[in-house]
This record gives sequence, C-alpha cells and structure tokens, in this order.
Amino acid sequence: MNLMDIPAALLEYETVLEPDQNVPEWWAGAPSVVVTDDGVFHLAARMREGASKRGLRGYEIRILRGEDGVHFEPVHRIRREDAGVNGFERPALRIDPRTGRYRLYGCAPLERGWGILRFADADAPEAFDPATARPVLTTDHPDDGFARITGYKDPVVHWDGRQWRMFVIATDRVERIRQFVSDDGEAWRPAAATQVLPNGGWHDFFTRPASVLPLPVGYLFVYEGSSVSWRDPVYNIATGLAYSPDLATFVDLTPDTPLLRSDTPGEYHTWRYSDWVAFGGKVYVYFEAARPNNTNEIRVAVLPFG
Repeated sequence: MNLMDIPAALLEYETVLEPDQNVPEWWAGAPSVVVTDDGVFHLAARMREGASKRGLRGYEIRILRGEDGVHFEPVHRIRREDAGVNGFERPALRIDPRTGRYRLYGCAPLERGWGILRFADADAPEAFDPATARPVLTTDHPDDGFARITGYKDPVVHWDGRQWRMFVIATDRVERIRQFVSDDGEAWRPAAATQVLPNGGWHDFFTRPASVLPLPVGYLFVYEGSSVSWRDPVYNIATGLAYSPDLATFVDLTPDTPLLRSDTPGEYHTWRYSDWVAFGGKVYVYFEAARPNNTNEIRVAVLPFG
C-alpha cells in the first residue's frame, strides 16, 4: 500500500472501546495488542476519568479478549489503587516468545517523576496480579532548574529476536523518544546516547513513540507528536511514520506534516497511541482518537499486508 493511501484506508474503522462515561475528559485509549498463533487477540487499554488532576486520571488498565481482532470483551481490570499508584498511562502487553507467558508493562507517576512498571508474567492475561507491579525504569528526577530527563512513560516494547527493546517518552520540558534494550525485560540499558527522531517540523513540541511494525526488510516505526503552534499541543496529538532498517537509525517519512489525524469534527484532532499488529496477511491498526465532545475512544482499521 502506498504511504499516501493509508489515511483514506484508516477511515474505514470500527470502534473497539468507548469511555465509561460519555462526558468530556473521559477517555478509553492507549491500546497495546498481542495475537496468538491461533488468532486470539488480547488488548490492554488505559481507562481515564476527567475529575482528577491531569497526569493522575488513568484509573485502570483494562484487558480485553477477541477472536477476530475487531470485537472484544473485557477479561481483567487492574485498578490504580490495587497496583499502589496514583494513575496509569499507556500499558504494553506482549507475549514472551521464549516462555509463551504474557508480559505486561505500565507506567505511573512515582515519587520522583514518571517511571515504567512491570507486572509479574502470567499464563493468561486475566491472571496478571496488580500487587506485583514494580518499577523497572526510572530517573533521579533532578530538581536543579536544568532541562533534563525527569521521567519515562508510555512504553512501546518489542522483541527483535535477540533482545527486548523499549521505546519510551522521555520527559523534560517537552517529550522526546528514547530507546532502551534488555536481555530479560527487567534490567534496561540505553540503546544510544541520543534520542530517536529529533523534535522538529510539525512535531517540534512533542515527539513520541507509538508502534514498531516489522517489514520484510526493516521496520515501520510509527511515531506521534504535536507542534507548538497547535491548540493544546499536550493532548492535540497527531501521527507520522518513519522507516528503520535496524532499529538503530531512523528516517522520518513524514517530516513536514502529520499523516494521520482524527476525522471527527471537534476541538481536537487527536490520533495517537496506535499499535500496528500484523496477522494473517493483514495489519490491524488500533488507535486512540478524539470524538466531537472531547472524549476519546479506541478504534481499529484493518489494512492488507504482505
């Protein structure tokens, strides 16, 4: 499929999950999806309420199960209070190819900045124990007035056949993409000294990771961001694409304008937190998108692949 054909193809979507209340600032979003060899899909989502302070509104990681990649039913709920944190943002659900067990990462505001959490691996997604959440990637969050990394959030986790890779939002005065690698998914080390994709062009304010899609040669790296010139660029997020031959170097394919925005009329064009999953000759694209009344929902569109 040609790059410029993707936006029109993604207009043919189904709604997967709506917010629990249809009022502004309540969101269902940040999907992370895995599929088994026999075609069972599991989706982890962040559920958000609108009453708490910003940054503390993610009240639950909800896990859903589906047989066709489009229609899902909830099988597990991990509440913030049960995990001992003040809120959640994007989770990362994966299957460990070496053990066949399910693996769940999350992120939360900790005592000193955002940090990445890991739950104990489970034999089934409905068996994750909230009480096992523990930090695996944090910063010192220095408070000295300098612009430096003060936290990590919204993990995108990928197994490359040899090691685990984690792309995260590194927060300072803006948001940037950093990459870490790990042999066991527990102890993480920086993959490079510099950020993945510079903040510039239309994503000169935020530049954030979204998804990694293996291709026959190389990888499609899906990223998102916003411009300082946009209304509320903290939440008015759009999506672009990059190409990487090796997950070490990256070429921005959409440097001048975002490829994907919500087509729903309203104050926000948010199209973010997408996860692109290849299965059975198709790519299932899950994403969080703005609705007309300042709520967000999870949608899925299915594209040909291969």
